[in-house]
Amino acid sequence: MEGSVSGGCVESDVVGVCRAVLEGQAPRLVTYGISDEQAFEVGLPCGGEIDVFVREYDDDLYARIGERRAVVYTDLETGAQRIAFEGDDDVTDGLLRGVASRVVGSEFADVFGPPPRLLVFGAIDTAEELCRAAKQLGWRTIVADARARFATAKRIPSADELLVLWPDDALAQVQPDHTTAVVVLTHDEKFDVPAIVGTLATGAFYVGLLGSRRTQAKRREALLDAGLDEAALERVHGPLGLDIGAHTPAETAVSILAEILAVRAGRGGGPLCTAAGRIHAEV
Repeated sequence: MEGSVSGGCVESDVVGVCRAVLEGQAPRLVTYGISDEQAFEVGLPCGGEIDVFVREYDDDLYARIGERRAVVYTDLETGAQRIAFEGDDDVTDGLLRGVASRVVGSEFADVFGPPPRLLVFGAIDTAEELCRAAKQLGWRTIVADARARFATAKRIPSADELLVLWPDDALAQVQPDHTTAVVVLTHDEKFDVPAIVGTLATGAFYVGLLGSRRTQAKRREALLDAGLDEAALERVHGPLGLDIGAHTPAETAVSILAEILAVRAGRGGGPLCTAAGRIHAEV
């Protein structure tokens, strides 16, 4: 037994279903939390509902994915599975851009692909904290800085990749796409402006800029002078991060990553206790 479905609530029952399927029973969908009686029986008193689909793992099917972006579709009635890769059809491409796995018709669409990427311009202490925290999420981290004294493995040990390059060259090498978040931590127009202008020409799903509101206003003028229009600047998050009262580099990294995750999920990033929607993403 590895991992958990619900943090310990229904695991014992799920294990029993798994054993039955491995012994030859048909794949099936099991729902928990329908009634108070069942909730008490399986230990799910939290008031939530959980659907668990159980089928035997197909090694050959998942081995075909490799490093490619793909969606594995599982029929929730029969257990039959099929795989579709990026570019095969519009539905699959839409799911891959949306990132989250979900139910589509009578099938569960499970999204696979390389990990999301975090590209940070500016090898300062906050860059290290961002990389360290992002790696805990399973993200690939890249830090770019034209200053060789700053972009060193000793200063930024958590970066998967260090690029001693100017922004244009770094962007050409990384080629940010819809799975990439870009954070600009520099405070110098000769770095900031090309990094932002270049990033906004890519498909990066998040563009965040460190700095005070006064700095953001000055930078905005510089970006307009560089040829960007108001519509392009609407994609920019600056000052970046959620308002959690962050002060230290580590706290700032938490604030920034929280906003990145909220943008990626299409959420507002506010307190759950005041949110009107479901806690977990719609499936």
